[in-house]
Amino acid sequence: MIIELHDAADPRVADYTGLTDVQLRRVREPAEGLYIAESPRVFRRALAAGHRPRSFLMTRKWVPDVEDVLAAYPDVPVFVGSPELLEKVIGFNLHRGALAAMHRPAAAPLSWALDGARRIAVLEDIVDQTNLGAIFRSAAALDVDAVLISPRCGDPLYRRSIRVSMGTVFQIPWVRVDDWPGALTLLRQHGFITAALALAQNAITLEELADRRHSRLALVLGTEGEGLAATTLAAADCTVRIPMGRGVDSLNVAAAAAVAFWACRPAQ
Repeated sequence: MIIELHDAADPRVADYTGLTDVQLRRVREPAEGLYIAESPRVFRRALAAGHRPRSFLMTRKWVPDVEDVLAAYPDVPVFVGSPELLEKVIGFNLHRGALAAMHRPAAAPLSWALDGARRIAVLEDIVDQTNLGAIFRSAAALDVDAVLISPRCGDPLYRRSIRVSMGTVFQIPWVRVDDWPGALTLLRQHGFITAALALAQNAITLEELADRRHSRLALVLGTEGEGLAATTLAAADCTVRIPMGRGVDSLNVAAAAAVAFWACRPAQ
């Protein structure tokens, strides 16, 4: 259902307005069950994961590239306009040519993420959307089976997180836990060893952790700058550090996550 746009203030495209206003997105998206998938590659992955489109927004030249998607959802409106008009709607230049407003899926239970998992990532209060998306991309690529996020962690379905992850947030199970850091005790009850990445005197090295070859392992990573809370470190089974050289004390959390995921990947 292709609809030509002639007015940036058209109320039918209200889902896409003000995308550069982070506070507006934080209010709108969870409340209305909405998130924005940017680029055909990303919304194809969302659709493949079973998410439902609410509408599409694109320039005319992108329509042929996504004809198969539009044919699969004939009743979903497709708003088409000039690049200049769409920039007025969304507040930035749409380099990737197409967006989709998607219905946010219902929250999944923790058991859904843990069932059959051998390696999981647990993220505490990570709020930078670039870091969050990068961690999901590494998790998907490096055999992490699921991601748990703390109550104050950023939203993996914010537009920037989705874009940085290249849509892998739709490929790996993730669950926001309410009880924190109590969830670490629950993980232990499910047979997971919880390993907190932190600079601590009693920390073992990442190589030592990898050599233990735990059958079920949860790698716990903390917020940018502050790292993991003391209560989280106390609740974890062990503390782990990545040895550094040349006087560098630590890595960016997304880089540290990728290193840890690779080092502790399960045996094939």
